[in-house]
Amino acid sequence: MSDLSRRKLITSGLAAAAGVTSLGVAARIAQRYGLVPPDHGGIYGLGETLTYASQRLLTRHSLAREFSRSQISKRPVPNEMPPLNEAFKRLQAGGFADWRLSVDGMVARPGTFSLAQLKSYPTRSQITQLACEEGWSYIAEWTGVPLSHVLELVGIQPQARYVVYFSIDPDWWESIDMADALHPQTFLAYGMNGDELPVGNGGPLRLRLPRQLGYKSVKFITHLTVTDSLKGFGKGLGSASTEAGYAWYAGI
Repeated sequence: MSDLSRRKLITSGLAAAAGVTSLGVAARIAQRYGLVPPDHGGIYGLGETLTYASQRLLTRHSLAREFSRSQISKRPVPNEMPPLNEAFKRLQAGGFADWRLSVDGMVARPGTFSLAQLKSYPTRSQITQLACEEGWSYIAEWTGVPLSHVLELVGIQPQARYVVYFSIDPDWWESIDMADALHPQTFLAYGMNGDELPVGNGGPLRLRLPRQLGYKSVKFITHLTVTDSLKGFGKGLGSASTEAGYAWYAGI
């Protein structure tokens, strides 16, 4: 059976189970095929499971819409952010020359990368929309290195399931599954609209995940951990998810 036919069969089963019997049965089907999100508990858990499983089966390799240069927003919104801490201010004063991205966890070669190193790797650009859960959005050209390239350099282990990414703000982190981590549009972005990435928009380094809502594109990235479980990473599933009650999977 082809992958496409298999996906259609499983998706049909999920839909039938949800429509004819119950979400609980659909959730058990999703679990059988490893399609259960980390936030599958609670009163919304069954719905989150069905959403995530359906999205992964139908849109795993889909691309976010890319726009023309004429559609770039004139005023990219630097949305509200917490006060920058002293560590950030020191790095900013030095032109971010000492900024480092560390990668650890389930990798063969844990490593640390400077901005200069990241900029020396294959560069990609995309003109995509950042859509905020608050209702506003803007289109910008983002430049950076695909996250998949950095993960290839450190050698992710086969059993890895998630990438947890942390801001220099210690209470700001999120996570994605390997399908999104290895997706060609998932960037470690260091440039915007032909220039350096402004601090207000997450500079010097942020994750850009155009297939999900804005809160998944965490600013000021300094650390990645590759893991097979999100247990032990603190209460909740990241600061945005915890504080606002947002879903772990925010696909659009």
